[in-house]
Amino acid sequence: MFLAANFIDALVIIFGYLLKLYTWAFIIRALLSWVSPDPFNPIVQFLQRVTDPILYPIQRLLDNCRMGAYQIGVDISPMVAILIIMAMESFIIRSLVDLANRLRYGWG
Repeated sequence: MFLAANFIDALVIIFGYLLKLYTWAFIIRALLSWVSPDPFNPIVQFLQRVTDPILYPIQRLLDNCRMGAYQIGVDISPMVAILIIMAMESFIIRSLVDLANRLRYGWG
């Protein structure tokens, strides 16, 4: 069972790095939104293609939750997306590490 445990450990490391890269993509996109970058820049287009599938549903949800005239005018969807990624890191990665340890040591 140590092979399965090592495989899960490797997946945890890869998944953790991917979540960190995704977090940085959201941070960079939020920072770029402050300076109005060239929309034809390939880096800006890449960031939009990577982050839009996550940000659009969050933006729609936040728009539905806003109350009448109370609008702050700041897009907080990247912050919400980063909080979701942090929760995924905390729950999924720790659960996979626990699973690997149970496979390796036979706990529980």
